[in-house]
Amino acid sequence: MAKTAGIIIIGNEILSGKTQDTNSYYLASELRKLGVNVRRIVVVPDDIDAIAAEVAVQSEKYDYVFTAGGVGPTHDDVTMQGIAKAFNLKTVTNQKILEVIKERCGNRLNEPTMRMAELPEGAEVIEVEGLRFPPIVLKNVFIFPGIPEFLRQKFSAIKERFRSEPFILKKIYVKEEECFIAHYLEKVTSEFPDVVVGSYPKVGVDEYKVVVTLESTSQDSLSKAYDFLIGLLPENVVVRTEGT
Repeated sequence: MAKTAGIIIIGNEILSGKTQDTNSYYLASELRKLGVNVRRIVVVPDDIDAIAAEVAVQSEKYDYVFTAGGVGPTHDDVTMQGIAKAFNLKTVTNQKILEVIKERCGNRLNEPTMRMAELPEGAEVIEVEGLRFPPIVLKNVFIFPGIPEFLRQKFSAIKERFRSEPFILKKIYVKEEECFIAHYLEKVTSEFPDVVVGSYPKVGVDEYKVVVTLESTSQDSLSKAYDFLIGLLPENVVVRTEGT
C-alpha cells in the first residue's frame, strides 16, 4: 500500500484571497512522484485551535502530515503553538534554532524574532547541510514555512525520506464526451481496484474532448487495466496515448 499524506496550508491571507496558494500544488505533485498518496488538503486560518484540530485529525489518519505557513515572527504566526496543542505539548526554546536566529539578526535581535525558536516539545530539527533554517518534524508532522521558495528548498532537501513505490501513469486522449465513456471507466475501476482511474474534460481543444488517466504502483495491474479499457472503447475514439 502506498504511504498516505495530508497537507495543511495555514494563513488568513489564503482564505481572504490576498495570496494564491501554490504550496499545496507543489507538495501534492512532488509527493505523487515519490509514491505518496495525498488524501487531504485543507486551508485553515491563523488560529491555534483550528490548526490543532486539523493536525490532530490528519496525524492520526495519515502516514505523513505537511504544514505550510505560520512560522515567522509576527503575531499571527501561531503554527508551532497549534501543533503543540494538537499533541497536548508545550512549546520550548530550541537552542539550535535560537543560535541561528542570533547569528542572523546580530544586534537587531528582538523578542518577536526570538519566539521563532519556540518549538513543540520533542520536535526534531533535521540537520541539512547548507540550510540555515533546517526543516522541523514532530512525530509524523513536517513543518514548513509558507514562503514558496523556502518551502521548496527545505522539502527538496529531505524528500528522499518519503520515497516509496512510485505511481506509474498512463494517459488516453479520447475524442468523445465523458457521458459516452463513463460506463467503460466504471468497468475498469470494478475490475482493477488497485488502479486509479481519472477523467478530465477539456474545453476549447479540437483534437480531443477528454483525457483519461490510469495510475497504479503496479506495472502489471496498470498494463492489464489499460489493455482492458482500450478493448472497451469504440473504434477510432482514441486520439493518442502517453505513458509506459
